[in-house]
Amino acid sequence: MKKMLLGVALAGLLGLSGCDYLPFGFTPVKEIMTSPAQFEGKEVRVKGKVKDIVKVPLVDLKLYVLDDGSGEVTVVAGESLPAVNETVTVKGVVESMAIMGGESIGLRIKEKKRF
Repeated sequence: MKKMLLGVALAGLLGLSGCDYLPFGFTPVKEIMTSPAQFEGKEVRVKGKVKDIVKVPLVDLKLYVLDDGSGEVTVVAGESLPAVNETVTVKGVVESMAIMGGESIGLRIKEKKRF
């Protein structure tokens, strides 16, 4: 009976490990900013407060600045924009226009899902 319970508990933990709603598994923005080449094209989860909404004239881009306390990053919104000062969790892909000498130009996270 103990082995069965242990097996069920282990299966439950493994199932939860891929869950987007767990309160851990976030990448600090500072880490992304200091090593952009390491994260380029990779999916990350970040959590923070929406600091600002960025409006780009003549282009239908929805951007906002997310601050997680370690740094700020621009996020390309999937559909709608969150409110300023709202705390959000974002799963997205790190993108840069270019990486030169280890420095990123135009670093952003393209939002795949927001929680």
